[in-house]
Amino acid sequence: MSWRPMVPEDLAQVQILADAIHVSHPEDPEVLAERQRLYPQGCFMLVENGRAIGYALTHPWSFAEPPSLNRLLGAVPFPATTYYVHDVALLPEARGKGYAAQITSLLVNHAHDAGFDNLSLVAVNKSQIFWEKAGFRVIPVPGLEAKLASYGPDAALMVRDVASP
Repeated sequence: MSWRPMVPEDLAQVQILADAIHVSHPEDPEVLAERQRLYPQGCFMLVENGRAIGYALTHPWSFAEPPSLNRLLGAVPFPATTYYVHDVALLPEARGKGYAAQITSLLVNHAHDAGFDNLSLVAVNKSQIFWEKAGFRVIPVPGLEAKLASYGPDAALMVRDVASP
């Protein structure tokens, strides 16, 4: 597996990848660094032939309350009610090689081992079909429409139950 734990020294490369992959959803370096600092065991780098080609940022959070984009969290809530997938980002040359399925499996296993009942995320950039294949389903939450719209026109809050990995 080419996914490895992310360390603070990776953050400059994470920013470069984020800026290239998420042109419509930019995030400040402080936001990315805070995610890694608050929950390092949920942050991963994808390296192929010694080159960073993707990353994942995840952390415990409050169910059906996705964080605003490009905002500091301050802290991870306790108790957390979901394992939140903030971002799984792959360069185009990394797609179609099974890396997204690898990290999804790793995250589901982590959520299970950490005692979470579910994983949640906001699907963007036409990724909803991938997440549905990975066992996620869209959940409508009244009153969340404006926040989801800030993620883009196709944003959808999704959840996957963690009965077993």
